[in-house]
Amino acid sequence: MKKLFIFGITAMATTAILSCNDAATDTKVASATSENMPAAGQSAVQDDESAKDVVKVAAGSKDHTTLVAAVKQAGLVDALSNAGPFTVFAPTNEAFDKLPKGTVEDLMKPGNKEKLQDILQYHVFVGNLSTTLMQDGQTLNEVNGGNITISKSADGKIRINNAANIIATIPASNGVIHVIDAVLLPPSK
Repeated sequence: MKKLFIFGITAMATTAILSCNDAATDTKVASATSENMPAAGQSAVQDDESAKDVVKVAAGSKDHTTLVAAVKQAGLVDALSNAGPFTVFAPTNEAFDKLPKGTVEDLMKPGNKEKLQDILQYHVFVGNLSTTLMQDGQTLNEVNGGNITISKSADGKIRINNAANIIATIPASNGVIHVIDAVLLPPSK
């Protein structure tokens, strides 16, 4: 009986030592793997089979190159690539061209990152809001904390802040994009 007890203790000790060695090896492999991988957010996930998120949809549009460049410069790609859902009011290149000369170039300077973020976040509502759910006089609180107002005419045309018209709607995996023909400028804080 004494020999059986000693054998059992020895077997448990051996198992414990081997388990610790395996855990140490697993930790070394895990840390070596994570050290070799660059830090990246949701936008770095490679997925060519699922539906595209709002950023990937915009990046695939020749009419939104200015918006995509601004989102990159503002550091908002990963945030808008997350699950959402987001409703993005996406100004076209022509909408940006309507701004006073030099405005876009000035906003794209590294020193104006916060101002650029504020403007871009004024174009994003957290939630998936289709045009059928929009009502005349409806107010939406945007990501930057400002509000936009929806105007819906009897014929179904929708304007944002009486400044921008929704000219197209594109679904995305993490929300919806409403293409607009003007840039929305947040009110002064």
